[in-house]
Amino acid sequence: METIDTRQKLLATTERLIYADGIGATGMDLIVKTSGVARKTIYRYFATKEELVAEARRQRDMRWMRWFIDGSRRADTPAGRLLRTFTMLEEWFNTDDFRGCAFINAAGEIGDARTPIRKVAKEHKVNLQVFLRELAVEYGAPDPDALALELLILIDGAITLALVMDNKDAARAAQQMARALLNEHAVSPLAVTPFLST
Repeated sequence: METIDTRQKLLATTERLIYADGIGATGMDLIVKTSGVARKTIYRYFATKEELVAEARRQRDMRWMRWFIDGSRRADTPAGRLLRTFTMLEEWFNTDDFRGCAFINAAGEIGDARTPIRKVAKEHKVNLQVFLRELAVEYGAPDPDALALELLILIDGAITLALVMDNKDAARAAQQMARALLNEHAVSPLAVTPFLST
């Protein structure tokens, strides 16, 4: 149990540090100091810093996707669940520690797409797209793959605007665009309603 707790503490600390300041700015000395886990112990779990960061990001992907999926599925209708994904974004944008998408940030820092960190970043976007496709299938979209991709582009665009331009309303604007997309992909157009917050 102690070993599991130590490993989880190390991963949680690493993720918090790199999300706040970036991968390059977070050295092993800082990870050791902040986590309280000895360097020798860290290298018993992970051979390199890259492996440590990749696993920390993988843990974040699982945690973030669980939160996002659970929250999005609280709507009662297929259309409502798709639109609620943007409500979840707005909630996230207004947290004190919002620093944009950890996976886009990582991909921007790590140039080589073959590295474990970049692979985890891609896995996250694939996981998100798969979930959006599930919702698109439930919605009855004739081409769920196309709708899922369009929604993924809207989501990543909203995240970028929220971070770079400090525009916390980007989720609302993206939701309105998503509503138009759902109309295009629906047999019967949706009624225009205000921003879905429940």
